[in-house]
Amino acid sequence: MSEQTPALAAETQALKEAYAALNRNDVAGFTRIFDAQIERVELPGLPSVGTYRGLEEVTAHVAKGRGTWAEGACEPERFVVAGDRIIVLAQVRVRLKNETQWLEGRVADVFTFRNGKAIQYYTFGDDRQALEWAGVKS
Repeated sequence: MSEQTPALAAETQALKEAYAALNRNDVAGFTRIFDAQIERVELPGLPSVGTYRGLEEVTAHVAKGRGTWAEGACEPERFVVAGDRIIVLAQVRVRLKNETQWLEGRVADVFTFRNGKAIQYYTFGDDRQALEWAGVKS
């Protein structure tokens, strides 16, 4: 008898690998999971608020943001599958270049998948808000 595979198991594993790539400053490794028509949205209250469309623009946006880090990481703590979406609840602790203070906080990234690729990537500053937006009842 074969073991059932949880919904979006391959995509969840790909996200784990993507965050590991981001943390080692491998932007290409992070963006490998994105569809060519990816839509990236950072909501108000976040440092790079705005909407970015297409793999080239999103890759440049990620590279710019990651390029400000002197050291640190964005560590996923929990992955929540909701239909075709995966919510990544993460702890961020980074020291920016030319800074001595560490910045710490939480983010909730919501990825919408189609055919094994992320077609949307939204970032929220609040876990509850991200879960509600993705349709997860708390």
